[in-house]
Amino acid sequence: MAVPPHGEAREAVAARGAAPSGASAPAERRHSRLTVLSGPSGVGKSTVVAELRRQSPDIWISVSVTTRRPRPGEVNGREYYFVDDREFDRMLAAGELLEWNEFAGNKYGTPLEPVRRRIDEGLPTLLEIDLNGARQVREAMKGDALFVFLEPPSWEELVRRLTGRGTEPAEVVERRLSVAREELAAADEFDVLLVNTSVQDVCRQLVTLINSYR
Repeated sequence: MAVPPHGEAREAVAARGAAPSGASAPAERRHSRLTVLSGPSGVGKSTVVAELRRQSPDIWISVSVTTRRPRPGEVNGREYYFVDDREFDRMLAAGELLEWNEFAGNKYGTPLEPVRRRIDEGLPTLLEIDLNGARQVREAMKGDALFVFLEPPSWEELVRRLTGRGTEPAEVVERRLSVAREELAAADEFDVLLVNTSVQDVCRQLVTLINSYR
């Protein structure tokens, strides 16, 4: 279930051509591989995941747990599992989280057991998280995951998306921009780079990457 050494599978591609090659695996394999999707805030990760869920229901997408309040239209168990601080801290102390992070006063984490179970069952599995979480997963998985970084078409476009949300105070947006600069600088840590020029094309790229290991 090992992924090629860091850097060998890394290919920078605009998400409108053929998916990167070289991710094939033996025909018989009991376990699947975890695919980790990350990128700066505002790049469109959630939009891509929502479309992927619609297009490819056979791909299991991990649902994170968070202490933040639901936004309009969000459903518990679909976008996130919404819990209070006490429950989150209990899960963390019990070792039930694969990774976790805190941002703007809210905690986010990935429940470990559902991810482990799907991989053991051989189901294609996708995890969408931030850079800090991706680094924690890389350490925990010890090479048994493929790390995909989603980039914006340009910095100006990312700023437009972040400032155009209208759901957060100006100081929160500024913090997101600062974090986004750091996250973009870490793109070389990932195995595959995709540029989000089209949600549909990014989804096709991801499906090919995920299924190439089956």
